[in-house]
Amino acid sequence: MIVDDSLTVRTVLSRIISGDPAMNIVATAGSAESALLQLAKSPVDVILLDLEMPGMGGLEALPRILERARNAQVLVVSSLTRDGAEHTLAALSMGAAETMLKPRPGGFDDAYRASLLGKIRALGGLEGTEGDQPRSEVREPGAAIRPEIGRKQPQIIAFGASTGGIHAFNIILRGLPASLRLPILVTQHLPQSFIPVFARQIEGISGRPAQIASDGAEIRPGEIMVASGMGHMTVKRQGNRAVTMVSNEPAASGCMPSVDPMLHSLASAYDGHVLAVILSGMGRDGALGAEQLAAAGGTVMAQDAASSAVWGMPGAVAKAGIASTVLPPDELIGAILRAVGPR
Repeated sequence: MIVDDSLTVRTVLSRIISGDPAMNIVATAGSAESALLQLAKSPVDVILLDLEMPGMGGLEALPRILERARNAQVLVVSSLTRDGAEHTLAALSMGAAETMLKPRPGGFDDAYRASLLGKIRALGGLEGTEGDQPRSEVREPGAAIRPEIGRKQPQIIAFGASTGGIHAFNIILRGLPASLRLPILVTQHLPQSFIPVFARQIEGISGRPAQIASDGAEIRPGEIMVASGMGHMTVKRQGNRAVTMVSNEPAASGCMPSVDPMLHSLASAYDGHVLAVILSGMGRDGALGAEQLAAAGGTVMAQDAASSAVWGMPGAVAKAGIASTVLPPDELIGAILRAVGPR
């Protein structure tokens, strides 16, 4: 389903999607109200949702859309403006799975088409890549659990996430007590322009200071460091301090920022005294870094299949036997607190 008040946008998106024989446009709607009426009659797998529309608006309607659409995934198609970023991050925290920027006039090119169709395939379960399964089709047998014996006491917590990960991350942040003073690092796949808004959002949700990683920024207890969209967040030692650095070296996953460099550098800088949590996301970013971290004595946890929008990143870690724990976000809170011990 395509929901956008612009007839031009609906037409262009319809043409792009109709060009893929594996996809079928069930309905289009020019308002949130119309979308809700159509969802009552027509089940869908993926909803492309514009947030800024007359009337109810996509953001206001999102909880009702998620409730009515049941297992459907919502792909927010947002503007490049600051308000667009604010609304999109709010939608992602409420349960929308993914975001796609609206291109400028004339920007519906082949690259945009490929990116859009790729996201729809993953959310709709058409990707065909091992691990990139939507929650409605995902199964967990075969997810090997790594024994916790020999794991080192965590001194820092690192989160890696992509599609659907913001909602899960926010659930966990809300559940972590203020008494937990370990530094928190997060690499979330987002457009660069969204990162400052994301940092402010998680600061408000968690009640912890949050800043965007930069070269030489000190990692402090009780604070959150967010990977910028301009490079990978890595960590190194400077005397008694741990600081972040921004790297533009190509990552195996092809993502920018990538979870792998963060975990790889943490394994060295903290000698394995790290807890890594891999949340919902397509692809395999984080699997290599998690393997290196586990080999150094670190602890790795993953979001389970049923609660993930796409069980790609956490699924890769779970199926490889790297994770000691595979749980939904609300249960990961307790697992994290047990792993870090009394504080």
